[in-house]
Amino acid sequence: MASSPASSIFRLDWRPSRVLGIALVMLGLLAAASVLASRFPPPLKFPAATLALAQALRLAQREAGRAPCVLAWAGGDAPLEAGGQVLHAPRLHLRGPLAVLTARDVHGRLQRFCWWPDTLSPGLRRQLVLAAAAGPLTGHPLARWPA
Repeated sequence: MASSPASSIFRLDWRPSRVLGIALVMLGLLAAASVLASRFPPPLKFPAATLALAQALRLAQREAGRAPCVLAWAGGDAPLEAGGQVLHAPRLHLRGPLAVLTARDVHGRLQRFCWWPDTLSPGLRRQLVLAAAAGPLTGHPLARWPA
């Protein structure tokens, strides 16, 4: 019996990670402390430290404000969809406990979906890797990622 097309679609929810937001703020604090502890010219120390911290807070706020979406991929030559938007040339990058899916939208802009351990359980991570690994049999580019 052939499987139904609906059962062959891999779906995964994406939402912003709180851990990433906290990490960005911590990096901003460390950057500001590094500037203050450096031999930077004294009149520029506080403005540079403030700028580093403000940039980190801006990045954390931007990441936290991203709307959650559902990723769907049917495998083979089917496109990857994120919240109803078609994405091309997806690539999965695995770095320890982090998983990053990058793809280009119809305008050529790079879209990134990062999963930290607080947003991707080990079971779902394995399913994501298996969905990506299904690509070589069908020629889908999702399966290529750096080792």
